[in-house]
Amino acid sequence: MELYDVMRTTGAVREFTDDPLPDEVLARILDHARFAPSGGNRQGVHVVAVRDAATREALRELSMPGSRRYIAQGRNGEKPWNPLRPMAVSADQVAATEVPEMMSAPLLTSAVVLVVCVDLAVVAALDQDLDRIGMVAGGSVYPFVWNVLLAARNEGFGGVITTMAVAEEPRVKDLLGIPETYAVAAVVPLGKPRHQVKRLTRRPVSEFVTRERFDGASL
Repeated sequence: MELYDVMRTTGAVREFTDDPLPDEVLARILDHARFAPSGGNRQGVHVVAVRDAATREALRELSMPGSRRYIAQGRNGEKPWNPLRPMAVSADQVAATEVPEMMSAPLLTSAVVLVVCVDLAVVAALDQDLDRIGMVAGGSVYPFVWNVLLAARNEGFGGVITTMAVAEEPRVKDLLGIPETYAVAAVVPLGKPRHQVKRLTRRPVSEFVTRERFDGASL
């Protein structure tokens, strides 16, 4: 596929057919994705490719607490998991919230689930001393994750970046034997899309790009 077509049609895929994603195709996807940039070219990414049904079910269960809070806050008119505004719903309300099947189903119905980790011993987190949520270290792992989805699209497959299980990271690490120095960055189900994505809809450039300053004129 032409690059711009891939970029404009790589959406979040949550519904999959029963078609397999063979190891050789998965290896080719990851072989291309590995050329993503990382801080200092240290390449601290590690991927756990999970096909085992029991392990995938465990990952689904670990995603439930984060998903319940996400749904409960959204229904309450909040921005879920927002780092600037404290949660207004109670713990009991969160615990009683039902999670829609479609939210966790991709972890079970995809051909493979990739758990993408990054070695914190090699990232340069330049914002670690700022009084806000850290973002910069993600630059050493999320370009790789996006490359995975672009390469998968080019191969006729698709997936979605999920992070609900990250809220239970210690238990995810225990499940998969992930070392303490690694962070879990994303859980990515991959498979053959039930419906191929067409062109996506996004805000125009003029709405989010300004000249010289944040409050400058639109590009």
